[in-house]
Amino acid sequence: MQAPALNADQQAQLQTTQALIREQIAQAGGCLPFDVFMELALYAPGAGYYVNGTHKFGVDGDFVTAPEISPLFSQCLAAQAAQVLEQLPGGDILEFGAGSGAMAADVLLQLERLDQLPKRYLILELSPGLQARQRETLAQRAPGLLDRVHWLQGLPEPGWRGVVLANEVLDAMPVHRFRQGAAGCEELGVHWQDGHFAARWQADCSATLQARVAELADRLGAFSEGYDSEINLRLDGWLQALAQVMGQGALILIDYGYSEREYYHPERSGGTLICHYRHRAHADPLQLVGLQDITANVDFSAVAAAALDAGLSLAGYTTQAHFLINNGLQALLAEASADTHQQVQRLQQVKQLTLPTTMGERFKVIGLQKDLELPLQGFVMGDMRAYL
Repeated sequence: MQAPALNADQQAQLQTTQALIREQIAQAGGCLPFDVFMELALYAPGAGYYVNGTHKFGVDGDFVTAPEISPLFSQCLAAQAAQVLEQLPGGDILEFGAGSGAMAADVLLQLERLDQLPKRYLILELSPGLQARQRETLAQRAPGLLDRVHWLQGLPEPGWRGVVLANEVLDAMPVHRFRQGAAGCEELGVHWQDGHFAARWQADCSATLQARVAELADRLGAFSEGYDSEINLRLDGWLQALAQVMGQGALILIDYGYSEREYYHPERSGGTLICHYRHRAHADPLQLVGLQDITANVDFSAVAAAALDAGLSLAGYTTQAHFLINNGLQALLAEASADTHQQVQRLQQVKQLTLPTTMGERFKVIGLQKDLELPLQGFVMGDMRAYL
């Protein structure tokens, strides 16, 4: 993507983020592993994309997520949460990375209609700026429920019971990038060269990355020379930590991604990294650092394997379209106002959420459980767990 013209504030933010990462590169001896670079670019205090106060969500930001497309998305999520909460009296909801707060507001309002409100609605959000925006959204749209909402800086107390919701969270976890070199696994590093960040493939792969690439090759066949992709090595620890604090409940994780065989298909050489800036998508994570989102598609087979290793059970895996339909999307659409304009608008929103050419099949939903043997209604039709 051709670099856009930046205003003074954007230029200042870019320089701040660059300076912080350049300092870390110098301390590391001249090069950072890509996952560390991605972590700093997204989450470094005061400098990373998600915590530096720049506007990210909605038509005036860099991308639009499903909760901002239509409240129907969150209302369907609420239906799934209500099924679980009915089995867990006094249970909570924990949302990771609540964005603008739109999903939290719509989920709470729908749970109130269903008479299945959680004891608390917890939001784990590290950005003070986003916390403020979420609080403002909830105060405007669900003022009578704001007292149930609590913001966290870390995971809740051990023995926690409830429903975890994570929409477009896993794609923003830092990933390692690897390449099959002539002599074996190579790992991508980032250094500073001639006034900009530059990529450097290094033959000294970390032992953990090398082992995971070897495991993939054993299952899928050897990668051809020059094949490169990414692996999320932090997923296991994230799910382990969640499983350790969860006494009983369910996790609903929604994101774009593939099964392992699709993810590492021979024709998908080059990986799945996607960057977003002002609704433009491109594949260069080394430009506009601190101003653009950096994401990678999710390997849902790896999610399922890590969950099982953490002591969780797999409740289902399906497309976003099937999950929403299973949770009453058609009935909710039928409740729409008789106003013709609103009906047309809602139909357009549903198409964007469910059609195969938009979000319907590109986005997947995986359900996990801890000490809860409950057939989750979101997976009654179209369960694809056999493909993981």
